[in-house]
Amino acid sequence: MIHRLVNISKQKSFFLFGARGTGKSYLLDQLFLPDEAVRLDLLDPDLSDRLTAYPERLLEILAPHVGKCSWVVIDEVQKIPKLLDIVHQRIAKRDFHFALTGSSARKLRRGSANMLAGRANHFELFPLTHRELGGEFDLEQVLSFGSLPEPALSTSDIEKQRFLKSYVQTYIREEIVTEQIVRNLPPFRRFLDVAAQGHADVVHYTNIAKDVGSDAKTISNYFEILEDTLIGMRLPAFEKSVRRQQKTSPKFYFFDNGIARTLTGQIDYRVVAKTPEHGRLFEAWLVNEAHRLLTYREKQFRLSFLRIDDDLEIDLIIERARQPLWAIEFKATDRVADYHVAALQKLSKKLGTCRTMLVSNDKTPQTVGGVSCMHWSTFLSELWES
Repeated sequence: MIHRLVNISKQKSFFLFGARGTGKSYLLDQLFLPDEAVRLDLLDPDLSDRLTAYPERLLEILAPHVGKCSWVVIDEVQKIPKLLDIVHQRIAKRDFHFALTGSSARKLRRGSANMLAGRANHFELFPLTHRELGGEFDLEQVLSFGSLPEPALSTSDIEKQRFLKSYVQTYIREEIVTEQIVRNLPPFRRFLDVAAQGHADVVHYTNIAKDVGSDAKTISNYFEILEDTLIGMRLPAFEKSVRRQQKTSPKFYFFDNGIARTLTGQIDYRVVAKTPEHGRLFEAWLVNEAHRLLTYREKQFRLSFLRIDDDLEIDLIIERARQPLWAIEFKATDRVADYHVAALQKLSKKLGTCRTMLVSNDKTPQTVGGVSCMHWSTFLSELWES
């Protein structure tokens, strides 16, 4: 059994957000004994239809369990945001604690849903990290197929591919539209293809708009949809001035390499080492992994990147209280050379006092030109333990 790093407390009601397929339901099955919780799955169409038409029926469902069960689990609560008013009422009356899962915060926010401020903690669940996979972790597998639990734990490449293709088709390409998040379907579908091709690249809204046949504002909204449905994240450009930062294009990372490669039609082939794709996926995995570990540690942090041109870039800057702590460059190389640290040496002066790090697949720790060079596993261990 995989031990997940998210540290959920049962002292208080909580939201557990995560993209579909990250294992939210399985985790809650492990967290609660069968007779400890009432379980309601809003992916069940009959139940969803009943509660959508009459949200107050939730009270009828829960009434027989008052005093018998202490918890209520509601899966995919964003499907019926109005239920949260009833949840709030039941929490206030101390009838139950609630565990509420969701794969999208968009419907909740757009519908001005009751987010139970102060009455429910918020947790996030991601694809499996290298720490969770332990001895099952295989870097090349994760770069090729990602680390969503089902493909990550499968021993068959064809089964991994089948799962990822189904995920992209039935969820990303269809269900996001079914939930009326996107009204104009053809441009969004074209956008998904173009966005996946730019996985781990700087976002140029105007260029993408031309490729998609839309406008820059709509493209920005499409990226927001992917963030709200937890399919990816925008990494902002580092600037000491917040105003300047808002005018600088971000990078975009899909939450899982397997999903990005499926969208671009590359999932039937393994990633080839020492290719541009291999380097881009290595960077994307490490940026996502850093974000996951820091989130699980419940640390206040900010991630960004610094780019002057194609040859001068720092892939990841980790800040605390708007002060850079670590400046990191990722290189998918087995042997570090002097030229690998050139960008860090030139650009670190813009950051002030911080630690510069080159993270690669080279297992020999060394210092080159004042830059700490280490294997990716050492970097992630330091990040988790620091």
